[in-house]
Amino acid sequence: MMIHCPYCGISVKEEEQYCIKCGKRLPKDIMDRIYNKKKVNKFWYLPLITAVLIATSGGVFHLFLKSESADAKDLYMQGEQQLVDGNYKEARDLFSQALDKHSHFTAATTSMEFVELAINIDNSLDKARQFEKEQNFQQAASLTSEASATLKNYDGAAVDHIIKEIEGLRSNIKVDELNYKLEQDPAIEELKLMLWDAESVNHDEAEVITQNIRNQIIDFYFSKASEQLNQKQFNDAQLLVEDGLKYAPQSEKLESLQTTIDKEKSAFETAQQQRIEQAINSAVEEHELNENDAINLVSSSLENNDQGNLVVNGEVQSVATVPITSVVVEYSILSESGMEVLSNEVVTYPDTLYPDEVGKFEFTHFDLDTEPKNLTLEVNKISWYTE
Repeated sequence: MMIHCPYCGISVKEEEQYCIKCGKRLPKDIMDRIYNKKKVNKFWYLPLITAVLIATSGGVFHLFLKSESADAKDLYMQGEQQLVDGNYKEARDLFSQALDKHSHFTAATTSMEFVELAINIDNSLDKARQFEKEQNFQQAASLTSEASATLKNYDGAAVDHIIKEIEGLRSNIKVDELNYKLEQDPAIEELKLMLWDAESVNHDEAEVITQNIRNQIIDFYFSKASEQLNQKQFNDAQLLVEDGLKYAPQSEKLESLQTTIDKEKSAFETAQQQRIEQAINSAVEEHELNENDAINLVSSSLENNDQGNLVVNGEVQSVATVPITSVVVEYSILSESGMEVLSNEVVTYPDTLYPDEVGKFEFTHFDLDTEPKNLTLEVNKISWYTE
């Protein structure tokens, strides 16, 4: 048999230890590699038999899993019905059995989590009922609110059933709380708050409580407003009636009182106005002087200050018979053509001018760079107040 170098492929002799071409050492077992023949596997058929057995058992196992899944689904549906009916422990047992049949049953896993939550909520509601009996209404309401909050990420018929139960318990708690507070003879401010609470409760008894509270509010405001009316405090009486009507907008009792207040107020104001007019008429001449001719303009001018800004200044004199205050000079600055460049008003100082006293006024216009000689100052009006 021909022997070849395993590195370069040239023919070599059996006794040679090195290749005559590439010079590499020949493997010591080169002859064994050539003369040893590959043994035949007598058990070639075993893998085939194994494959057939696996395929057969796989089919049987598939049928078994299919049967288990069907049983799991049936248990799940039974559990869902128990859950809707509020039988949480029974539902939990059925979901558990479904998961035993099919451990990767996602819907059953989710329902199991929810039923545990439902059981916890049911326990919380039992505690809330106990707090309600003990008249610890705030704690009872807090538990119902917490129960509602835990359901915010869930929906479905079972959730609706629990929410309805929570809302019903919350209404009962609020009704009991309102009845308890009414027995304590609450003040008017507390009655107002109670009214809002009673109107928000969806409960048959809440309507009776609401009307009871509203009647107490009406009686309070009617009584207080009548006291103010007797003392001729018409505005206060009106405010009280208006406040009462916010809480009892259709109260005939308060509306009738409001009409009476309006009539008495009108009659009182008419009589008072007549007295005022008589007092005014006795000093009309002096009043006209002080109101219409109390100030004389002494001087007014336009000039530039050291910074080149246009300054308006002048003097006024009081000819009133009483002190006058807050004298305001209204003026316009006109161009050479008589067009109004701007108008302004300035307050004189000192603020109060006594008879014959002189006041001054001054205002600097920083946004007007026209020369004073090209402008005209015109005083339009002088106003004031009399003490």
